[in-house]
Amino acid sequence: MTGLPVPRFAALRVGDYRRYFFAVLLAMTADNIEHVISYWVIFQKFHSPTLGGFAVISHWVPFLLFSVYMGGIADRYDCRHLIQASQTLFMLATVAWGVLFLTDALQIWHAVVILLIHGAAGVVGASAIQLILHDMVDAERLPSAIRLNASSRYLSILLGPALGGGLMLMLGPAWGLLVNGLIYVPLTILLLGLPYTGHPREAAPPRPARRAGLGEALRLLGEVRSDRRIVTMIVLGGAASFFVGNAFQAQMPKYAHDLRADETGVWYSVLLAANAAGAVLGAVLLESLTILRPSARTALVCAGAWGLMIGLFPAAPNYGVALTLLLLAGVFDIAFTSMAQTLVQVLAPPRLRGRIVGVFNTAILGLRAGSGVTVGVVGAVLGVHWSLALSAAAVVVTAAGLFAREARSLGIQ
Repeated sequence: MTGLPVPRFAALRVGDYRRYFFAVLLAMTADNIEHVISYWVIFQKFHSPTLGGFAVISHWVPFLLFSVYMGGIADRYDCRHLIQASQTLFMLATVAWGVLFLTDALQIWHAVVILLIHGAAGVVGASAIQLILHDMVDAERLPSAIRLNASSRYLSILLGPALGGGLMLMLGPAWGLLVNGLIYVPLTILLLGLPYTGHPREAAPPRPARRAGLGEALRLLGEVRSDRRIVTMIVLGGAASFFVGNAFQAQMPKYAHDLRADETGVWYSVLLAANAAGAVLGAVLLESLTILRPSARTALVCAGAWGLMIGLFPAAPNYGVALTLLLLAGVFDIAFTSMAQTLVQVLAPPRLRGRIVGVFNTAILGLRAGSGVTVGVVGAVLGVHWSLALSAAAVVVTAAGLFAREARSLGIQ
């Protein structure tokens, strides 16, 4: 970090980035529309917390296994082609859901296959979507671009439930998903005309990608351990993802049911949108104000506050309290995740950038597979209310421990 002031919404002042931001936002919105509709239909058809947990596991395991390797691929090859390949797989998954819903032929094994395709689509493009920013904007605007890209995921979570619920009401789940497949097209087309490969000229060429897996991730962590901030943010992101992640979204139909809010898809969608609305609000505050600048300790405090809000949510006595807790959770979520991503991506050595981003994606995305167990599978035994509360408590404890470690390293009493 240079310490120089970064202009507010600086990256959006670059025309190519502005077009890229909105195209990525559309693609992420399509992803969330698919989640909203498919999770709803799966719950209504099977009423299985275990299947909801498996949906999370099967979706995120590819990130756990292949994020580092795909980061190495993104270091060496045209990021535009990787993003286009991921968009093609996303379209294949959403159309498959639509056809199976339309023909009423959905079986459990179909869901397994489609979720694996969806997970593969995500991991193929995840690092490339981030690395291309280094070629698209200058160093002064890069932190803004990283924050805005991180924020677009939450804005898409806000738009996804609203549009997904609307498509379900107007067209039904099947046709809603078939229409949704078209929303992936703009990003694919835009990349045909952008000149950025994701590889600005740098002093040292990247090393070849060695192998996939956690062993390579640990080796890379050893190479950057001299900067404690990178390691701390990766550990924080991994803990938040492993214990909670986004598994509560897959179980949201159950929470909506217990709050007597599942008579139609509208109230279910509003419940999902509350978390994302808080994240969008938090993103605007981060980009507009200078109160919270990216730092390891600030990220840790925000992560602990996020865990507290998520832990209280399943105990909410009514729908209004539940919405408020999810709104606050969203504010703290975007604060700590965008700070962590900014620190990791800016501080990573250029020769290792793709692979370090891959390690971060392994932690903050791949380890979400664990939340399918901690929230979903354990929820089948203890109930999804207790499983989420206990998982969120584990995040709070982890954040507090890392904060104490950071404080000791700085000599703070």
